[in-house]
Amino acid sequence: MAAPDSPSAALRHRDLCSRGIRLAGKMRSDVVDLLDTYVERQGLDASASVAAMEGVPAAAAERWDEQTGTQRLLENLAAYRTFRALLAQMLEEQREQLGEADAALGQALAAVLLQVSAFAYHLEELLQLESRGPPSEEGAGPPPAPHLSLFERKLRGLGVLRELAQWAVRSARDLRQLAKPGPGSPAPSLAESP
Repeated sequence: MAAPDSPSAALRHRDLCSRGIRLAGKMRSDVVDLLDTYVERQGLDASASVAAMEGVPAAAAERWDEQTGTQRLLENLAAYRTFRALLAQMLEEQREQLGEADAALGQALAAVLLQVSAFAYHLEELLQLESRGPPSEEGAGPPPAPHLSLFERKLRGLGVLRELAQWAVRSARDLRQLAKPGPGSPAPSLAESP
């Protein structure tokens, strides 16, 4: 990752990372609460095992410590853009399935969807600061959902929420890593001109 060139850019970078860590923590907390509500309202067992699903980004990363800051940001952004589409799909399915009968679940899903959208925007800001604009969203998002039974959709929703909670943890970890000065990039001195 390229180090910010000026003290003001370095401060903005640190501030964005700190705010992102707080946003990720709040999002994880809300997703965990939503998971409890989702399991209860959908009549699922909280310990149900859900296999990895096509189109749902996995938070696990191979050789995580070898990734550059930009790679971390790009992977996070791609994941949250996909989660935004998946949550919108879940919200639509929930409205079709339950209508307004379960407004609390719909409101919780909508609130998390807003958080995911805000976090994706936050990641785009960080990429802009690195003089690397975010990639376009064309073609981004999950593949069209296969025709699933009602039960399979419920399990898919459970898997989406579990993976999103894991991504929130990974994102906070990635942002903590990004906030650290890299080797060979000492903190900028105040004498440098912006």
